[in-house]
Formats: sequence, structure tokens, C-alpha cells
Amino acid sequence: MIRIPPIKVGMSTAAVYPESTARAFARAAELGYDGVEVMVQTEAVSQDPLALAGLVDEYALPVLSVHSPCLLVTARVWSTDPLVKLARSIDMAERLGAGTVVVHPPFLWQRAAAAHFTDGVAELQDRTPVRIAVENMFPVKVRGTVVNSYRPHWNPVPAGHRWFTLDLSHTATSGTDAIELADQMGERLAHLHLADGSGSSKDEHLVPGRGAQPCGEILEGLARNGFDGSVVVEISTRGKTADAREIDLAEALTFARLNLATFSPGGQ
Repeated sequence: MIRIPPIKVGMSTAAVYPESTARAFARAAELGYDGVEVMVQTEAVSQDPLALAGLVDEYALPVLSVHSPCLLVTARVWSTDPLVKLARSIDMAERLGAGTVVVHPPFLWQRAAAAHFTDGVAELQDRTPVRIAVENMFPVKVRGTVVNSYRPHWNPVPAGHRWFTLDLSHTATSGTDAIELADQMGERLAHLHLADGSGSSKDEHLVPGRGAQPCGEILEGLARNGFDGSVVVEISTRGKTADAREIDLAEALTFARLNLATFSPGGQ
């Protein structure tokens, strides 16, 4: 019986927000995660490769991926230009030995960046072995009307990027068939943000298994098809007690590991 090598399961530092990046490393190490995804935020440590390298050494836990500062709260972190932010994120990933950088398509109002985003990503990708994995997002509702708030679109697949991140909370929010989107990404699917959602217009980032997304089926498919990227738990524990946060993070890790566990035909 041949055991298939396990896919690494990391934890996003955003999953412990509002706790610090250092606390995220500590929690990930305590719970047995394989690594972390650093969400670059307004906190200084999250922006500092030297400080992050110190946490890697302290907790013997690698940085699997870096999430470029794409959120509204990080609008002025490193730059207001998404491509400058992305270049800084790639530099950080290279310095930390991370294999992936996650990035969102530009917001609708970032017109200058949006006009050159696809070509800019391709040019940066040609310069680095780090996978630039563009993430699927979701539309918003304005006075009852569904509006695309990203350029060129919240679904990055038609733009033809080399690599993609599949986010299962965002498929819930957008009403997208996650299995179909994963199939469209195909071999270009480099990274998974593991979370769940009920289909609400709110981006929920629930613990996998607590919503309506096919989280288990997606994980099983990755294991079956020889996925060589990382799975990163990106749930929201905001407003939870420390004990409840730990329970949620442990449950998400267990869910991922159970559904990724595959053996050769006939194995037990």
C-alpha cells in the first residue's frame, strides 16, 4: 500500500485577528499546522521580512504563502498601487522561502492598476519562481443590484492568469459552483483558502463543514489529482473568546487532514 504524500495545511494569520501575527505563529505551532500564510496588514511585524524570519525560527514553522495587502484597511500599506504591493509581496515571499503569493484583482475604482493588472501579473510572474495566485472574489449588492466591484472581474479565470487561488467562502458569497470553478482553474489551481459559507451576501469565512460549500469534496479532489500547492485555513474567529478560537482552528485543521487523507486503491 502506497501512502500519497500529504498536502501541507497552513493557517492564515488573519484567522486569529485581532490577535497579532506572532500569536498566529504560536497558535499554528501549538495546534500542529504545517505552516502559515502571512496576511500583510497594518501591523508592522506582518510587513517586516526580518521579523517574520525570526518567528519562523522561533516556532520552527515555515511561511507557506504571503497574502498581498489587498483589503480596504491596507489600502495605503506599502503603496496605493496594487502592482507595487504585489512586487513587495513577491520580494517578501522570496526572502522567506514561501512558494505562493495570493493577490486579489484590483477594486473597481483602482482604474490605473486595473488597466494593466493582467499584463503586470504576467510580467512579474516571468521574473520569479513564486506562484502569483490570483484569488476569486465576489460581487456586492448596491440597492438590490448586483455590482462587479473588481476589475476586470471578481472571477479571475477568464483573464488567463498562470495561477489561481480558490477561496470557498468567496464562492459561497458569489453564488458560484465551487466544483465547477475548480475545474475551470484546472492545473492552474495553485492554492486553496479553506473556509465555508452559507450563501449569505456577507463574506462569512466559516469553519469548513459549518456551511453549504463542498469543502470535503474539493479537498478529496485535490488529494486525488496530485495537487502540489498548499491548503490554508482562512476562517474568521473575530469576536470569539481565546478558547473558542482555538476550538475553531483545531476543528478546521482536523477537517482538512481527514478529507485530504488518501490511500492507494484498496487501502484502509
